Amino acid sequence: MASETVKKVLEAEAEADRLTAEARKKADDIITEAQRQSTVALQKKLAEAKSETDKIKRNNAVSLKEYADKAQKGCSEALEKLKSTAEKNSDKAVSAIIDSFFG
Repeated sequence: MASETVKKVLEAEAEADRLTAEARKKADDIITEAQRQSTVALQKKLAEAKSETDKIKRNNAVSLKEYADKAQKGCSEALEKLKSTAEKNSDKAVSAIIDSFFG
């Protein structure tokens, strides 16, 4: 009878070990699947972020070109005005010099 009890205890321990191993495997499988899903989700979010960043860069490039073109046009107009003023002043200076010698 004692041997029957020992046998049952050993069988119960073996069953407990088997169940524990099964539980560990299931836990490892769950963790592995969660890691895989999180990796996929992370890659998806990174791709979305890159796409959004590229879109922002394109929009900024367009805005920068428009601003640079507008600034260039403004600078050219201002330069033309300065050139015109300088030419008028140069003509007046030459006239003043000529008048002072011959005037």
